[in-house]
Amino acid sequence: MENHEPLLRTVDLTKRFGEVIANDAISLDIKPGEIHCLLGENGAGKSTIAECIYGFYHPDAGEIFFNGEKVKINSPSDAIRLGIGMVHQHFILVRPMSIIENIVVGTEAAKPFLDLTEATQRLEKLCAAYDVSLDLNAKIWQLCVGEQQWVEILKALFSGVKLLILDEPTAVLTPQEADKLFVILQQMKEEGLSILFITHKLREVMEVSDRVTVFRKGKKISTVNTVDMTRADLAKMMVGRDVVFQVTKPDIEIGAPVLEVKGLRARNDRDQDALCDISLDLSEGEIVGIAGVSGNGQRELFETIVGVRHIDQGKILLSGKDITNQSPHSIAAGGVAHIPEDRLEEGLIPDFSVSENLMLGLHKDRFFRYNGLALDSQEVESFAKDSIRDYEIATPSASLRTKNLSGGNLQKVIIARELSTNPKLLIANQPSRGLDVGAIEYVHRRMFQQRGEGTGILLFSEDLDEIITLADRILVIFKGEIVGELKASEVDREEIGLLMAGCMEGEQ
Repeated sequence: MENHEPLLRTVDLTKRFGEVIANDAISLDIKPGEIHCLLGENGAGKSTIAECIYGFYHPDAGEIFFNGEKVKINSPSDAIRLGIGMVHQHFILVRPMSIIENIVVGTEAAKPFLDLTEATQRLEKLCAAYDVSLDLNAKIWQLCVGEQQWVEILKALFSGVKLLILDEPTAVLTPQEADKLFVILQQMKEEGLSILFITHKLREVMEVSDRVTVFRKGKKISTVNTVDMTRADLAKMMVGRDVVFQVTKPDIEIGAPVLEVKGLRARNDRDQDALCDISLDLSEGEIVGIAGVSGNGQRELFETIVGVRHIDQGKILLSGKDITNQSPHSIAAGGVAHIPEDRLEEGLIPDFSVSENLMLGLHKDRFFRYNGLALDSQEVESFAKDSIRDYEIATPSASLRTKNLSGGNLQKVIIARELSTNPKLLIANQPSRGLDVGAIEYVHRRMFQQRGEGTGILLFSEDLDEIITLADRILVIFKGEIVGELKASEVDREEIGLLMAGCMEGEQ
């Protein structure tokens, strides 16, 4: 007989941060063996209620029931003992340690001695069961973000959970990795595991969930059966208005060359060849997209151009000027802005305020007075106020610590700072990763606006739809080489997919 008793239930759960009500009397239930999606814009309260269930936050009001019993979850340790695991949107991993060490320390810390042999055997069986391939001895800092996400998922599964909470799990996965995850989630569901899947991506909701609860501005809008809804229905519930799913790309005239990369060679963090004789060019007012599966040299190409990775061979020219192996500050001063792949690790200082992050990297040249002896606080305040208004950054104050912003607003802080310099060249790495439909619509509009002002944009994205929407030309990268070039207006998805998989013409 089917069990209809919820595995987890919240009743009027409320969480406040000062005057902000992040969760307003939320009642929610998760059934045994179902995939239940929480859908909403960034900042709608999805992650907050998950963190309350996991014991990271303490609710100000309301009750939580698990397996039919009222429970008090004061910490993540309490949640884990109950059988609740959570994979956070922002990784909680020790970068100098190996995969196996991260997993074992996080799950068996109470034991006097860590048995890595037994743990490795258990983890290898778990990897085999779900067809996950990782070098368990690799250090976290050596992994791409997609591989790090798999470590987080395996860490939760390794502890043996009844309810698995996944907070934006595909935000750092390629489409292929995301599809693989969906297959694994269905397998977990068939094995009786309940999954709370937090996302803002409508395609994922429609593909993976049994039921979906929609949040907006801290309130629960409704819980519905996914099969009864359309993408448009859910989008309107989520943002309170009709959503434009694809921004129209205006026609503009391409200008002079702004970026030329010639015969570039560089190595990765494992001292292996990462870029192999790469050449490309980009003109003013043009968006060139770099398409490829994660780990094929995109990260290294991005880092060589912005100056944080040394080039072994080749040249990089900015408007005809050689900037090869120059310092990041010198390259930025020459007119290069960048949006990094990892917002919190590489783009922002989480414990700094919004205003401090907005002037980061600009402070020496723009905000210091008297030969760098004093900070012009009025100029900083004025710049922050204008940026918050112009870029629609949702924050109660410019003094708020940046780590308290949603993913979409974190990205807006970076975009506001980088575009304030009116750059010749913008290098954007996964600019919409982890953003909701409203924020993606905003980012795409801003990029088209910058393109219209004559900026050349080099776009790295593992979202093929984003590449096709934004780019004028598409270059496909595979194992550190450019293996194909296509016009976005004449794109053939099958051809791009084959190139991304390394299947050259005549090798299919």
